[in-house]
Amino acid sequence: MAADVYFVPVQQGEATESVTKKVAKLVKAAGMENCIGANDLTAIKIHFGEDKNTTHIQAEWTRPVVEAVKEAGASPFLTDTCVLYKSRRDNAVEHLRLAADHGFVPEVTGAPVVIADGLVGDDEREVAISGRIFDTVSLAKTVLQANSLVVMSHVTGHLGTGMGAALKNLGMGCASRKGKLRQHSISKPVIKAKFCTGCGECIKWCPADAITMTDRKAAIARDICIGCGECITVCRFGAVKHDWGIDAGELQRRVAEHALGAVSGKKDRAFYLNFLVNVTRECDCMDREQTPSIENIGILAGLDPVALDSASLALLTEKAGDRLDDVIYADLDASLQLAHGEAIGLGGREYRLLTIE
Repeated sequence: MAADVYFVPVQQGEATESVTKKVAKLVKAAGMENCIGANDLTAIKIHFGEDKNTTHIQAEWTRPVVEAVKEAGASPFLTDTCVLYKSRRDNAVEHLRLAADHGFVPEVTGAPVVIADGLVGDDEREVAISGRIFDTVSLAKTVLQANSLVVMSHVTGHLGTGMGAALKNLGMGCASRKGKLRQHSISKPVIKAKFCTGCGECIKWCPADAITMTDRKAAIARDICIGCGECITVCRFGAVKHDWGIDAGELQRRVAEHALGAVSGKKDRAFYLNFLVNVTRECDCMDREQTPSIENIGILAGLDPVALDSASLALLTEKAGDRLDDVIYADLDASLQLAHGEAIGLGGREYRLLTIE
């Protein structure tokens, strides 16, 4: 059965206040309140944007979502997780400061920010899933503890998955450090000696005692390493790296399976918003200002993340025409994540688009 996907157009250059009002109208039309229970702790999963990024979802646009959650009798909080790479978002302290710098403060949004996987990305739980690749996935504990979930995703291109939207926001964005490492790498971390200062922090924190020091440089014993990613997080000098060369199709399937785990236990308690506004070819993790690669299209809302991403890809394809590869990484075939999401029961690719004027 085709899922209902609600759509409101957004014009190029439309004022922030106008878009905010459209978000309020959209969540009401799509019935978001039916996913929120009284006294719920409701996680609103969002990307706060990397340090110099300006095209992320604007803080003001979260306000109507927060207010609707409160009207349902629940307690909302905005959330994201730590990243693997060296960034202001690789620990909760700087991540919170960055979110505030980008306007995500209670005075603007109406809700606090909680970093879902703890101080350095290891506050996690293993969740059993019926996957084709994984039997369990490692996810941020706070996302799993939340009673209900609202996923606000900025649709962009992505150098690993072709397009990043709801499935990427769920799968990568709700994964702990260990979960991210499982998705991104088929090999174990390695030390880049030229960046290693010999500080010993990675040795101190390695749970498997797989790291030793030789000539004041760390080295990882691959036969002992368990691939947990602890060394990646604690290294402050960018000396620990992993292989980003994983096949794009395999990466998309791994993302979809982590997305399945992220909504575990939340049947009928999750709601999704996809913003096809300020769409850039690179994702919001890039630490630089980007220029949108296509004119604004609008915002989608509904209960099925696969259907929302399917509609998003179709709208981008229609709008871009033969320029699609300038807008997203079209050669990576982002539909693979949708097909796998459907195959494992995360949602369906068929949808009915309902336009809200």
